[in-house]
Amino acid sequence: MTIAQIIGDRDPASVVSCDVTTPVSEVVSILAGKRIGALPVLNAGQVVGIVSERDIIYRLADRGSACLDLPVGDIMTSPAITVESSSLIDDALALMTRRRFRHFPVVDDGNLVAFISIGDLVKNKIDEVEHEAAALRDYIQTA
Repeated sequence: MTIAQIIGDRDPASVVSCDVTTPVSEVVSILAGKRIGALPVLNAGQVVGIVSERDIIYRLADRGSACLDLPVGDIMTSPAITVESSSLIDDALALMTRRRFRHFPVVDDGNLVAFISIGDLVKNKIDEVEHEAAALRDYIQTA
């Protein structure tokens, strides 16, 4: 199963993102207002990084509240590790586990098409296992 199957009904225009010049204070407002943990960061429409709650917390610990006035490009995690919609879900999960992060920009032909979390991938795996279990129960009951 591929990432495309998870994001198939999502509109690429609905991806919440920010520009490298967006002030960190504005990013905090976006994250809190949308109740999300991370954003892809764009420069001229291209994904150049990711900013997460952790990035902000670490910079607050290092620099204090002055970091809230910085552009997000100064505190983001860069370069962004991305996947394509044709990537296998299991490969994406393995990469997230190995590299210890929780969000992926999905980029096809250089364009951001979705932003997925480990929760999206885990939910898909749970649904898959539940479907297989139901199929096995049905098979056993009819055998």
